[in-house]
Amino acid sequence: MMLSFTLNGQGVRLDTALDKRVVDLLRELQALDVKEGCGTGECGACSVLLDGVHRLSCLMLAAQLQGRELTTAAGLGSASAPHPIQRAFAEHGAVQCGFCSPGMTIAASALLAQNPDPTRDEVRRALSGNLCRCTGYVKIVDAVRAAAKELGDAPSDAPSAAPDDETAGARGKP
Repeated sequence: MMLSFTLNGQGVRLDTALDKRVVDLLRELQALDVKEGCGTGECGACSVLLDGVHRLSCLMLAAQLQGRELTTAAGLGSASAPHPIQRAFAEHGAVQCGFCSPGMTIAASALLAQNPDPTRDEVRRALSGNLCRCTGYVKIVDAVRAAAKELGDAPSDAPSAAPDDETAGARGKP
């Protein structure tokens, strides 16, 4: 069936099975910034914004895209003009292997659209559905807070020694 939607600001019209998972469709469209980690909605690597709302593309069907706007991490910014969240991730060392980064930046973008001045706890809660095996989350939280400051001139916490709850990243929780 013919499907029409917007992907990162560009119109897409294609013939596809409407029961195809969105994560698979995006990979076919070369949206390689959308990763599949678990395929069950547990890791957040496949995070996208659908009409500005954070969604997991591994749990969505292509039919859900009809007439809607889909944004991946690549749609947030570019190499020459990165989004403040992307820039903050790079500047604060919030990227290690990079597998979770697109999903993390999408989740952070959704958070900052709703709450331009989140506390560290609010950032951790908002990112709790996105798993990282490398960073321990402290630098990721620092990056989101820095992006919030840049986007809205919100107060930013200086990186400090991580409280015990922030070392939970090694256990899979931000």
